[in-house]
Amino acid sequence: MIEGRMNYIHENPVRAGWVENAEEYLYSSARNYSGLKGLIEVDYW
Repeated sequence: MIEGRMNYIHENPVRAGWVENAEEYLYSSARNYSGLKGLIEVDYW
C-alpha cells in the first residue's frame, strides 16, 4: 500500500505536465529511488 501511494506522489509532477519522467523533478524523492542524487537524503526501507 505504501509503495502505491509513493508512486502516486511521484507521478504528480508528470500528470501536471511539469516533467516527462518523475525522476526529472528536482524536488521529488523519485530521484533517490532511481539512483540519482536528490536534494534530501532518503532512507530506504
